Amino acid sequence: MRWILACLSCAAAAGAAPPQTVSSVDLSRYQGVWYEIARYPNRFQRDCAGEVTATYELRDDGKVRVVNRCRKQNGALSEAEGVARPAKDGSNAKLQVRFAPAILSFLPQVWGDYWVIELAPDYSHAVVGHPAREYLWILGRSPNMDEETYGELVRRIEQKHGYDPARLIRTRQQ
Repeated sequence: MRWILACLSCAAAAGAAPPQTVSSVDLSRYQGVWYEIARYPNRFQRDCAGEVTATYELRDDGKVRVVNRCRKQNGALSEAEGVARPAKDGSNAKLQVRFAPAILSFLPQVWGDYWVIELAPDYSHAVVGHPAREYLWILGRSPNMDEETYGELVRRIEQKHGYDPARLIRTRQQ
């Protein structure tokens, strides 16, 4: 039964408008370390077994340095460095992120959409999505999130934003 409901949710999201972002993000407050609490599975994190973080740092040119880290199955630490820029619509809640070499930055396909769709007033947690709902991350400022907050975020991403919560996988943090 849950599978049927999940499929109905997916079908509804497929024809739906893109998710709504928060009205604005204070990038100076957003910078720092975020711990991944849960995510949709994706190809670029397939080797990540846990201890996933994203660190954001404002640069002098108005862009954001992005460093993603995770612990792999073999225990090695994996790290990817990229850059984020505000989307062309000028919203700082919609960023475009690139992990490809800078020389390729002129290619539109190397930039990925990073939309902040939920953000706690105190910047203690955030939800980042994609306009086509292909990607989703629940982030927190600490490695663990209380179940009440997590449950409320999951409810909101389904009801308000049209994401399928059955696709979420929890991230192992230490």
